[in-house]
Amino acid sequence: MPVQPSSRAVLADWFRAHSATLATLDPRQPLDDLEGLREIVGDARVVAIGEGAHFVEEFSRARRRVLRFLAERCGFTVFAMEFGFSEAFPLDRWLRGEGDDGDLAKVSRAAAEWGAADLMHWLRHHNRTGAHPLRFAGLDLPGAGGALRPALEPVARYLREVDPDALPLVETVLEISDRFLRGCGSGAAAGPAWAGLTTAEQNELTATLARLSLRLRAAEPLHVARSGQTRFDIARRQVAAACHTDYMFQAMHALLAGRGLAADLSVREIYLAESVRWHLDHAEPGTRIVLAAHNSHIHKTELELGGGLTALPMGLHLQRMLGRDYRTVAFVHTADHVPEMYPDQSAAVGFTLAEADLEPAGPGSVEAALTDAGLADRITLTDLRHAPRDAQGVPLLNAIRSQSSTLSTQVPAAFDAVLAVPTVTRDRTVPF
Repeated sequence: MPVQPSSRAVLADWFRAHSATLATLDPRQPLDDLEGLREIVGDARVVAIGEGAHFVEEFSRARRRVLRFLAERCGFTVFAMEFGFSEAFPLDRWLRGEGDDGDLAKVSRAAAEWGAADLMHWLRHHNRTGAHPLRFAGLDLPGAGGALRPALEPVARYLREVDPDALPLVETVLEISDRFLRGCGSGAAAGPAWAGLTTAEQNELTATLARLSLRLRAAEPLHVARSGQTRFDIARRQVAAACHTDYMFQAMHALLAGRGLAADLSVREIYLAESVRWHLDHAEPGTRIVLAAHNSHIHKTELELGGGLTALPMGLHLQRMLGRDYRTVAFVHTADHVPEMYPDQSAAVGFTLAEADLEPAGPGSVEAALTDAGLADRITLTDLRHAPRDAQGVPLLNAIRSQSSTLSTQVPAAFDAVLAVPTVTRDRTVPF
């Protein structure tokens, strides 16, 4: 009786046969080697491109190159990313030519300091010189769940013009938020800071935001008559961001304190997903969106986080909303180190960024399969939709690195393809 090859050998052989080697990460170079992406993307309205870790230069360059391919060869017209919904509007104007090239830090400190500076300068240049310009759209909570002012200050300006009677609600929320959010740089810092409020202050914050949200909903005809539908829709989405952020303060504090609830952090994920739908609903017919976010956000299935906790990522919600109109390409690496974010309440951003050494990738992982196939030193693109399965139909590919950890998941169910890079370099523009 013939000896059956091991799962590890099967995966190595399959990756060796099905992975395309890419020539470069340089977005300025010819794009022909990315043509395999066209069939993976198909007619999807939303294509998500990921990253296995934040603050990695190689992933940023890969994003630019894939984004250029999807814009020039596949007709995508909007670039959306894990960036504040409200904060994106002035940044979009700068990316389309407003102001001077050196104004990025004034327009968006977050874009300048959180690893997106090179991407944004490239996109401004692309829009000025290319034949396929891209609009920019934000999807996220303000400050990734670490702020309220970026969402509510535009609402305050809107209400002064359209509904002054509702303005005190915004002013109350901002006054409470200033008691604990000044100096917070992220959701990781905001959760513990929120815990320093009294219970009465926490409840007043939540109740006032609920009243503001209901006020806008009830007064929509009045608001639309005075401002137009689009301005009202933006203001209502900004208030929704504040409400979701308020929930995330408590959820992040509970997680850091070891009392997190299953799916609690998914409040941010549903906001991200509904922001994608919002932008589709408010765009021209035929609009196609390239969405950039961490692999754990674009992931199409439920995530097991350990300790009995689960997460329902943005990608799961988008899969339910859009079906085959949503495709995902995970970005991974085969290096032996990666920048990692270590919780640190003494840091302004709530964490310290430092290099983490990695153990060799385990059997069944994307990274081990690439290594076993002799592809660890190459840039590769692999279509996962027909990846091998066992006799019961379960995918053999069952793990993928996420930051410095390994995530157990049925990889072909979570991602349609994977783009791998052989090296990792910490983003030099990040100041923390």
